[in-house]
Amino acid sequence: MTNYIILLLCIIIILSYLFDLSSRYSRVPGVILLIGLGIALQLISVSTGFEIPNLKPLLPVIGTLGLVMIVLDASLDLKLEKKKAKVLINTVVSALVLLVLVVTAGSLVLVKVYGHTPISAVLNTIPLGIISSAVAIPSAAGLSSKEKEFIVYESSFSDILGIMAFDFILFGQSEITGGVTNYLAGGLLTIVIAAVTTAGLAWLLHKVSYHINYVIIMTFVVLVYVLAELYHLPALLLVLFFGLALSNSRFVENTFIRKYVEFDKFNRDLDAFRKILGELTFLVRSFFFIIFGYYTSVEGIFYPENFLTALLITTGILLIRWLFFSYVLRIRNSSLILFAPRGLITILLFLSIPAAYVIPEINTEVITLVILMTLLAMMLGNILSPRKAKQAVAPPKKDIREVTEEEPVVS
Repeated sequence: MTNYIILLLCIIIILSYLFDLSSRYSRVPGVILLIGLGIALQLISVSTGFEIPNLKPLLPVIGTLGLVMIVLDASLDLKLEKKKAKVLINTVVSALVLLVLVVTAGSLVLVKVYGHTPISAVLNTIPLGIISSAVAIPSAAGLSSKEKEFIVYESSFSDILGIMAFDFILFGQSEITGGVTNYLAGGLLTIVIAAVTTAGLAWLLHKVSYHINYVIIMTFVVLVYVLAELYHLPALLLVLFFGLALSNSRFVENTFIRKYVEFDKFNRDLDAFRKILGELTFLVRSFFFIIFGYYTSVEGIFYPENFLTALLITTGILLIRWLFFSYVLRIRNSSLILFAPRGLITILLFLSIPAAYVIPEINTEVITLVILMTLLAMMLGNILSPRKAKQAVAPPKKDIREVTEEEPVVS
């Protein structure tokens, strides 16, 4: 039995790699194929009677690890420059406004039409209002560097703001004023913790010469993230801050710092860390969506009411996004409008909703269908994106200190 399990794991990893590789050429999101593989494994298990241990409790654990790794990996590729201030502002505004609009529209329908309480409505619509960085960032490989940068920032901030809003509603519903005060204080505390943590982990990355150090650094990042989550602090902001600080170390390069830090070695170590992080992210992300697909109810997906509900939700999400991009950001005829996938963070938050606030209209099958529909829309955006074929292949990594000279995506 042990050999069969190892054989199955090897086949799954190889297929996941082929899915990821083919998505760069076919522009079919690898997540769709991973979920499909999970569903196929479920059908094979049922037909053959081969029992797989219950892995469903591991889904939130794997998802959390994947979220931390993906945001950290993406932030290590971002460069902070004055000329990118506008795109940074636009992505924050886009993530915040679109989240508010989707949650408001969905909550009004659930309250006015179905008679649910406002808290239940908001908790169930927040996961649907968040763009999944775990899906959007890897799928943006075929876009131009400007559009990819926009997607990385927007999806990362969407995750951060969505989690903060979800925690605020769930844990701070007793007193709004007190909740706002606590979150502002929590934000300031997070910045302080992030600064101290970044300095400590950067020192660890640079100074420790033991052959096992990158895994320990990643473990510390996850540890700090989980501790921040336990105290309901914006933990994902801490991860983003850490990644940005490492990838923009040029800001602290001066005569005094150079006495203690050898920046050439630091950048080589950071490049090696990024490569290992990318490998781990691939594994965690692949197993998350395969397990999610395995526990998806095939019958529920084809239930007409679930399909119609998911179609209306997806249409509403894309319509709101189109209106915002066309009339606020003044971006028209762009594949970015269709780049609004739901995925890992949607599933994580949906699974975190207390039983008292779960509503029947938004069930697991509806969530799955919304994810699949938004992925198909994103695939269409990738196909319609006017990019040269050679750009569909991931470009080689630039030196960590290299400063890009591209203009912001939004004019």
